[in-house]
Amino acid sequence: MMRTLKLSALALAALALQGCLAKAAVTAVTLPVKAASRGVDLATESQSEADEKRGREIRKREERLGKLERDYDKAMQRCGDGDDTACEAAQAIRAEMKAIMPGVPVEPDDR
Repeated sequence: MMRTLKLSALALAALALQGCLAKAAVTAVTLPVKAASRGVDLATESQSEADEKRGREIRKREERLGKLERDYDKAMQRCGDGDDTACEAAQAIRAEMKAIMPGVPVEPDDR
């Protein structure tokens, strides 16, 4: 009787472990695929991420252009007052503004 009880318990344990072993096997097989797809996700940039990045870059150029315009106006004011150094600075600022302008999109007129 004791031997029959042990065999029954062993048979139940074997049946119960089959599900665990099957799940472990599936996990072991799918793990490399999941890791590879995660790596691809990290290596690629979605369209929305690219758009956000482009928007940040454009805003940075617009901010820089705004600062240069203010500096240019101040330099031109001093240049008009006879400051030759300010005239040279205004020329350098204007050159930087021309270099940045192609990277800043033009807003359409709403009429």
